[in-house]
Amino acid sequence: MTATQPPIGLATRLTAIASDQRMRIIALLAEERLHVSALARRIGMSRPLLYMHLAKLEEAGFVTGSLELGAEGKALKYFSLAPFEIVIDAETIVAAVAARDIEGEE
Repeated sequence: MTATQPPIGLATRLTAIASDQRMRIIALLAEERLHVSALARRIGMSRPLLYMHLAKLEEAGFVTGSLELGAEGKALKYFSLAPFEIVIDAETIVAAVAARDIEGEE
């Protein structure tokens, strides 16, 4: 999210990265795109738990996933880091609250 993008979903985005494990995932994907098994091994996490974290990151727009065929004909889910920037200042927070009020969210 940049200053020119509406801050709708700011709380969702901040919640998505408010986890040491998800920040580690972002840090690894900043170096290179990885398939789920390789990412799980590097983090030392089960694939089902990793998928839960990746789903939150993907929903918030931090990562993107794609299915690809591996050398052995297996489908592999690769994840890449999406470009992002988060600006957190008083103006951003005021705009996020106003957007939530307009949408009728609590």
